[in-house]
Amino acid sequence: MFIPVNKQDMIERGWEELDFIYILGDAYVDHPSFGAAIITRVLEAFGYRIGIIPHPDIKNDDSFKVLGTPKIGFMISAGNIDTMVNMYTSNKRLRSKDLYQEGGKFGRRPKDATITYCKIVKRLFPNKPIVIGGIEASLRRLAHYDYIKDDLRKSILLESGADIISYGMGDKGIVEIADALASGIEAKDLIYLPGTTWKTTDKDLLPSDAIFLPTYKELRSDKLNYAKSFNIQYKNTDPFSGKPLVEEYDGVYVVQNPANPPLEQSYLDWVYALPYERRAHPMYKEGVPALQEVKFSISINRGCFGGCSFCALTNHQGRIIQSRSKESVLDEAHKLVKDPDFKGYIHDVGGPTANFYHKACSKQETKGACTEKQCLFPNRCPNLFVSHDDYLDILRSLRSIDGVKKVFIRSGIRYDYLMYDKKDEFFKELITHHVSGQLKVAPEHVSDRVLSYMQKPSSALYRKFVEKYYKLNKELKKDQYLVPYLMSSHPGSKLEDAIMLAEYIRDEKIYIEQVQDFYPTPSTISTCMYYTGVDPRTMMPVFVARSQKDKAMQRALLQYKDPKNYDLVKEALIKCKRFDLIGNGKGCLIRENKPVNKKNNLSKSPKR
Repeated sequence: MFIPVNKQDMIERGWEELDFIYILGDAYVDHPSFGAAIITRVLEAFGYRIGIIPHPDIKNDDSFKVLGTPKIGFMISAGNIDTMVNMYTSNKRLRSKDLYQEGGKFGRRPKDATITYCKIVKRLFPNKPIVIGGIEASLRRLAHYDYIKDDLRKSILLESGADIISYGMGDKGIVEIADALASGIEAKDLIYLPGTTWKTTDKDLLPSDAIFLPTYKELRSDKLNYAKSFNIQYKNTDPFSGKPLVEEYDGVYVVQNPANPPLEQSYLDWVYALPYERRAHPMYKEGVPALQEVKFSISINRGCFGGCSFCALTNHQGRIIQSRSKESVLDEAHKLVKDPDFKGYIHDVGGPTANFYHKACSKQETKGACTEKQCLFPNRCPNLFVSHDDYLDILRSLRSIDGVKKVFIRSGIRYDYLMYDKKDEFFKELITHHVSGQLKVAPEHVSDRVLSYMQKPSSALYRKFVEKYYKLNKELKKDQYLVPYLMSSHPGSKLEDAIMLAEYIRDEKIYIEQVQDFYPTPSTISTCMYYTGVDPRTMMPVFVARSQKDKAMQRALLQYKDPKNYDLVKEALIKCKRFDLIGNGKGCLIRENKPVNKKNNLSKSPKR
């Protein structure tokens, strides 16, 4: 039975009134890969009567009233993805599809969804508290750079008018918030809960151990202040060592409490064992595309100690790995097998990083993640625990289940962590059993200077991985390829670096079907670099490709064989005086004269 979405659903449950109403920017999919499904199922399990209003019509007040007035309050989320990222491409064009809506149709989600929904709810239900959460609220909890608006925006708590933010993974913290509100505590007094951001005008309420960030006025007056502020924020994301952070807006104080502690494995197992329908609500006749890839996938972990600069996981899920037990994973697999649509293929077994199953080191159990150093960058920390044994044990057990033909791994494999494993057992079984013809990995670049800004391993280590991958494929009599994710225009990447990447693509005969152009999303180190022009870790200047022309040239170099990119590639090569790459010679990227044949002559098969 789905969570109620209308009055009839409430009647069938015998409910006359709801405790909470959850307003959602996405279509309603009751699957544990969707945050709204987890939060509502958890609250339901704790005895709260909760309903969902998915993608309400902002031009029709009645669409916000379909479930009546909640007894306690509202919870609002934009959905699984930040609205800006969901609606716009990296070159600021509107997307044509929204994979989180019925049939992938674009247009049901409003701009600034969290803010827009909050303002309507505040107007219609002025006396009801509003809790906001999800990725959008989580990553915009303090002042942040918005790429589409090209501006430094205030905390979403102030822009939305909500009462409190539940940031990060809120499937335990949301119960504490609900319990407090249900007990009669007013929203303005919820100042003590971990994993929340709140606001006040009373300076006496501010935590005694708080770190005061530069004020919003100071942030707007000098971008360097934002870089300094972000560095403080980045070092205070850990639940063990993080301090409360205070950001002032002309007498209004936004306070970020330290993050929620990592979930116990038993609690995480319980969350994934809740009675999800594991499908989109039947009101969607055309289905919801975002479900297709994850419907037969299994999430086994949360958090990531990879530390990539362009990833927001540090600010959202944190760096401490939380994993499900083997028994929990197998129980979910047995549910998949019973699904009438299951064809025998488990599409993925992983998480943010598939092969991170354990905490990085024993120190994290009691002291959390290090604030001044990374686990894998610039080199492997000597305390890093490297083992694939337990993950491999889970994969083997999944393969042995009756009805399972193949178990794939499609979420990211950290090849550096894989290379640090002294045993080849996992590597060999990965190639033998878990690759569907091609393995996707994310070296991102080949310029070590750019990689240092990304907090990624050296290019030399990736080349060793590639060599070993193909060597093992040959030994195991497999003919499988690598598909590298490569990024253009990341802060620090100049045209010379993009040309170096193009030469690598040429030498390795790689087919680049899609280019990942750097997208400045809220609350990442890379976005801070993009906005401020400095690396917040060192405060040293960083080159940033800002204009659409510069970004287009870097992107074109990665697909230099495409005739449509000829003019941009030639302009870039001339600008860098790389005339040796223009002509008919063996190593040239393009011919001297534009080819007459407009057809793309790329091979369809990715090659080494």
